[in-house]
Amino acid sequence: MKSSTQLGLALLLLALYRLELKAADPVYDVSGGLLGNLCRSSKSQSRSICPENFTGEKGKAGMATNGTGSYAARDLGPGWKISPSVVIKAKSTFTLGEIQGPGSIQHIWMTPTGNWRHSILRFYWDGATVPSVECPVGDFFACGWGEYCQISSLAVCVNPGSAFNCYWPMPFRKSARITLENTDDKDMVLYYQVDYTLSELPEDAAYFHAQFRHEAPVKQSGLYTILDGVEGRGQYVGTYLAWETHGPGWWGEGEIKFYLDGDKEFPTICGTGTEDYFCGSYDFENPGTKKYQVFSTPYTGLAQVIPSDKIYEAGQKFGLYRWHIPDPVRFQKSLKVTIQALGWQSGGRYLPLKDDISSVAFWYQNEPDKKFPSPSSKDGSE
Repeated sequence: MKSSTQLGLALLLLALYRLELKAADPVYDVSGGLLGNLCRSSKSQSRSICPENFTGEKGKAGMATNGTGSYAARDLGPGWKISPSVVIKAKSTFTLGEIQGPGSIQHIWMTPTGNWRHSILRFYWDGATVPSVECPVGDFFACGWGEYCQISSLAVCVNPGSAFNCYWPMPFRKSARITLENTDDKDMVLYYQVDYTLSELPEDAAYFHAQFRHEAPVKQSGLYTILDGVEGRGQYVGTYLAWETHGPGWWGEGEIKFYLDGDKEFPTICGTGTEDYFCGSYDFENPGTKKYQVFSTPYTGLAQVIPSDKIYEAGQKFGLYRWHIPDPVRFQKSLKVTIQALGWQSGGRYLPLKDDISSVAFWYQNEPDKKFPSPSSKDGSE
């Protein structure tokens, strides 16, 4: 009996190993960079776009003769950091890169100056005329309050001094185009790099999406919509919230709800509280300090509390993220996501709140080009 059990376990482990290898075939380079695949050879071709190679062409990097580093390199000449960055003029849009596929973006690094809420990042897949990603650059990188906040997660890393990094895999079949609009009244400086591969894609590779929303205060007391209007097949993979309280006390009793495939009044998935959804508990409170306890982990975090030395005060600001990397929420026809803004009042009763909430929803779906609400030209604090 023992031998039979051991044999069955061995066969199961072998089947899982083979399934992992098949799912993470390096030819596609959309597996997220698992360490287990690093030893496997691939026919994919690595490319990178930055101000030293705007097109990502092979053998064409570091050839600039003019750029933001021209003066510093005046004694050295070409090949010596002549074009390390770009200046994006006020009220203008700059194309960070255009790529012909098939392929997949693997990593994006950038250091935008200026007001991060006034810089709108957009991604267009396969020649689409409307963006699949449309989001203020700070919120996209889980820094929605315009202040540096270290993020140490698998999908997004924000490192000193203001280095934004994104590792969401972004496959495309025909083309990819990335733009950054500076809606501010001042010019901005941007250092950036987009790392990608040119490679074949599996038939079921879906398109990456990110949508920004902002209500100040929430339009319906106690209720905020994170995502709505998604049609098709896909998977929801992440939430970022920038939350400002308008009253004292605990603000996170609200439930997150996922309405899947035609759900109407009641959802299929319902959480038990805001801090529970972000994988914390009991108000994120440190029992020793009696203050909010910030944390940043691979999948979840309360990464930002402003001011950090207060608790339960009106006007406090919070930055929270939850990446559904090991537990994507899959849908076949449609998806809507809401979260309640809920606190407490006298008598141990819940209190619907009218707080200021911004969000970014991250998901993959089959179709790349449905129009969603756009961020306003100056959405957020000045």
